[in-house]
Amino acid sequence: MESSLVINGLAPPFEAKAYHKGQITTVKLYQYKGKWVVLFFYPADFTFICPTELGEMADHYEELQKLNVEVLSVSTDTVFVHKAWHDVSETIRKIEFPMIADTAAQICTAYGTIIPMEGISLRATVIIDPDGAVKAFEIQDNSIGRSAKELVRKIKAAQFVREHGGEVCPASWEPGKKTLKPGLDLVGKI
Repeated sequence: MESSLVINGLAPPFEAKAYHKGQITTVKLYQYKGKWVVLFFYPADFTFICPTELGEMADHYEELQKLNVEVLSVSTDTVFVHKAWHDVSETIRKIEFPMIADTAAQICTAYGTIIPMEGISLRATVIIDPDGAVKAFEIQDNSIGRSAKELVRKIKAAQFVREHGGEVCPASWEPGKKTLKPGLDLVGKI
């Protein structure tokens, strides 16, 4: 799995079909320029951990929208499988963000999430800033679920740092908490 992801480098562009609000649409990464984007890769529809994660993302979607964030979930399932899952699952029915169908695994390959011999993605989260730069990415084993709450915290920290150049957010930083201004005067004092 080779990835072309580099922190602060441009996110690999893509265009793909998605199931969104009862329709099949085309999603192009560049159409979100000026917004924060979360690419939320997951292994497959109709599985076990995936609906818990996607349901939790759906529960936080309104909050993310208020932060100028668009969520794009990505799996190698087809748009038809996304629709079928949406139709039969109460949890998935809550989703209002586009569910991308990466059936040829081009996006998963570009982002380094594909498991080649299985044709599915690892769980991965990529945070992209309004200029298209990758600010964070995390890839983990498919047996470990992610936290939407922690993702929201990371986005708030990335947004704070973008708006307050020269300040950084320490571990577990939350809005309103103290930040740090790097400099020699801090060396050995933290």
